[in-house]
Amino acid sequence: MSLVMLATTHRVAPGALTWPAWQTLRSASRVLVGSDDHPQLPYLREAGVRVEVAEPDPRALIEAARSGTVVWVAAPDGDERLLREIGTLVVSGGAEVVDMEVLHASYDLPGARLLDLVTVMDTLRRECPWDREQTHESLVPYLLEESYEVLDTVESGDLHALREELGDVLMQVAFHSVVASERSDDTGFTIDDVAAGIVDKLVRRHPHVFGDVTVADADEVNANWEQIKAAERAEKSEDHSILDGVPMGQPALSLSAQLQRRADRAGAPEDLYAGLGEGIGAELFALVARARGEGRDAEAELRDIARRFRDRVQEWEQDR
Repeated sequence: MSLVMLATTHRVAPGALTWPAWQTLRSASRVLVGSDDHPQLPYLREAGVRVEVAEPDPRALIEAARSGTVVWVAAPDGDERLLREIGTLVVSGGAEVVDMEVLHASYDLPGARLLDLVTVMDTLRRECPWDREQTHESLVPYLLEESYEVLDTVESGDLHALREELGDVLMQVAFHSVVASERSDDTGFTIDDVAAGIVDKLVRRHPHVFGDVTVADADEVNANWEQIKAAERAEKSEDHSILDGVPMGQPALSLSAQLQRRADRAGAPEDLYAGLGEGIGAELFALVARARGEGRDAEAELRDIARRFRDRVQEWEQDR
């Protein structure tokens, strides 16, 4: 006398069940599902498991379990209501007690919830009027805004908010990907293409992890990284520059620092820094170089002072 509630996750392909689940299915007196379009049904039958389609009636299931082992293959949503009704009947004494077990036949892998994000974004793109109208161009301001909000949470130390802000950035990646997937020419791509590209890049740029390269410390890792990036740029174009790929739209202090770092790696002479002009712009550029020489980030340093000034202004407002 036993009733087994077989639970699966919709994020794993139907039919990909654990070995204990298959053993239970093959040895059960009866295997039941709640509808003839249950995603597991064709795979169970193909595996030779005799499956019946039955109503999700808690009393009928308990009664059936009195004469043997009955497996109820839960719907993708888990059939939680049915499970609660069975539990209520057993606890209240409204049905004869049988052994009950919830057997998980498949489990989410790390990253499985990303599949939900893809599904939600596909649905929004089809059914939400605002989401349907968006383009790569119209979405750019939101990507920048969400990225700066991540920066704010990190700088403020609000790590509880960081998860939410990272989710907003991730949503922007998924949004751009679903927009791109609609193109039928060679510029189209999907979220899987995006993921495959970054996986390939990470593996390629970490030969000390995924290959046979040996490194002594983080400095050697960074040096190898830059050499690999340079080789990648050279492969893409014969007229490559050490400055290829530097986003010119980033904040000016961080842009200046990145340009200077690239120039230094290429062995640019010191006199390139001289004679750039006069005035505040040239002075700021020189301050960026000075900050780099001291191992500091000019953008972060200025943002820190800006936050302190904000705090002072707010205190002054409160004291007026």
